Amino acid sequence: MSLGSHIPRRHFLKHLAASASILPTLEFISHVQANAATLKKGNKACILMWMGGGPPTIDIWDLKPGSKNGGEFKPIDTAGNLQICEHMPKTAKVMDKLSVVRAMSTREADHTRGRYYMTTTFVPNPTVVHASFGSVVSYEIGRKRSELEIPAYIAIDGGGMSPGYLGMRYAPFSVTSTGQIRNAETGGVNPDRLKHRMQMWETIEQGFIQSNRGELPGAHSEVYHSAVNLMTSSQMKAFKVADEPPEVAEKYGENNFGRGLLMARRLVETGVPFVEVNMGGWDLHAGVFDALKTTQLPTLDQGISALTSDLAERGMLDDTVLVWMGEFGRTPNINANVGRDHWAHAWSVMIGGGGLQGGIAVGETNPDGTAVIGKTYQPGDIWATVAQALGIPVDTVHTSKRGRPMKLANGGQPIAELVASLSSKASSLASAG
Repeated sequence: MSLGSHIPRRHFLKHLAASASILPTLEFISHVQANAATLKKGNKACILMWMGGGPPTIDIWDLKPGSKNGGEFKPIDTAGNLQICEHMPKTAKVMDKLSVVRAMSTREADHTRGRYYMTTTFVPNPTVVHASFGSVVSYEIGRKRSELEIPAYIAIDGGGMSPGYLGMRYAPFSVTSTGQIRNAETGGVNPDRLKHRMQMWETIEQGFIQSNRGELPGAHSEVYHSAVNLMTSSQMKAFKVADEPPEVAEKYGENNFGRGLLMARRLVETGVPFVEVNMGGWDLHAGVFDALKTTQLPTLDQGISALTSDLAERGMLDDTVLVWMGEFGRTPNINANVGRDHWAHAWSVMIGGGGLQGGIAVGETNPDGTAVIGKTYQPGDIWATVAQALGIPVDTVHTSKRGRPMKLANGGQPIAELVASLSSKASSLASAG
């Protein structure tokens, strides 16, 4: 299994196609209401904004004016107690709700290994495939949401990492930001015929499962049922971003990242506990400032600000953790091609919502951005912070298929400055009770 493997759309949709052969052209059960009584505010969730290629955080979240490494951009004040890039003016207005961990010092500056490390909290190991944190959330939270009929871990526009030892059931389901899912469009079939065909398929499937042929038949059954649920559930409407009013779509941005974030909000509203939205184009070895100024930062600024304000206005932000990260940062020094290369020694991750403390910078780098001053943080600390915000016990231990104990977030600890507000809110609720 490759480091970045997951259930590909092609593999999942083969099961959809198989479903279609037995259940010819299933009809969307549009008259069935979504479980409005249970899918309500209070469902904890995480939206990961994954910046494929490794973003230059020194030009976004931790600028170094006056340094030879500082680049072309200037810092601006924000609604929080920190400064960010001048080309992020809309995000600056919501930074009281978001914070930046400026003291990331990680060990993997290779794209594949860096992605694995940042999303699983473990370095690659040939003896075990670790679970990405999206799969962990799917396992810890998604499986307990019986009302959720669509996948609990959804990756938009690529990305998504392996469920590892947790198994195929907790793998990401990949879709595009347009919401189109091939082979999931359905036609009519009599509900009674549907029921009988499902019963027939169940009988055949159980025969395979009981024949002791390993884990594959059971895994196949789980994927098959997920496929049928996906085809028949009214919750499929969450993927239809085109149903949003034009002014809402315009607020997020008429681009893949904006549409992906809008879809993520809709999915979280429906009860999906983990959504990953991918934005590529960050491997800026050349022309870094032109790319940031003309394309990357305007898109990023509009999307982050819209998502944050939209969640806040809907009363969902305290239940939804937002995480922005890539594989690593980029070099403080600017190369001969006016670009920045891979750099894992000192960089930033943005995190907010979920009841976490907003408006602060955690940790610091030195004046030229080459090193962290004082305490450093690892991906396990980021995901332990997310876990605490989601209500997942940080001391949780999973077991690999070979019986090896796997500590949640590889033993990382919640970042004190960010989770202090969680403790404060819990104390307030206890006093009120």
